[in-house]
Amino acid sequence: MEYMQAPATSSQGNILCCTCGIPIPPNPANMCVSCLRTTVDISEGIPKQVNLHFCKQCERYLQPPASWVQCALESRELLALCLKKLKGNMTKVRLIDAGFLWTEPHSKRIKLKVTIQKEVMNGAILQQVFVVEFVIQGQMCDDCHRVEAKDFWNSVT
Repeated sequence: MEYMQAPATSSQGNILCCTCGIPIPPNPANMCVSCLRTTVDISEGIPKQVNLHFCKQCERYLQPPASWVQCALESRELLALCLKKLKGNMTKVRLIDAGFLWTEPHSKRIKLKVTIQKEVMNGAILQQVFVVEFVIQGQMCDDCHRVEAKDFWNSVT
């Protein structure tokens, strides 16, 4: 009778986290996830509160530098407009997901839940979720301003 030997399983050993000392599987940073998150903040430089200009008369949002766009609340167009306001600060990270969090419609606040990724410390990829709050500020657009000021005078000097 022949005995079959079980194939050798390649089990990877654990190492200790270099900060807290708990056993973890080896990774490029040799740190556990909680220590890595406390050491590195990948959302640094991304504002957590941003102003968004809104015309009350025609219900359009300002898309810098001078165009106004019609967007419904929690629409794809408004999400794109909000992400464009953050785009300049997000050059060093990769955007994974973004979505709206519910707020009261009269609160003049739009909250966006953003998920980003970045490679840190010897190739370890860290993912972070945070909330960006957009404060809606009233500003009259040029078209509505012309209609509102029907007796508008310019002087020639």
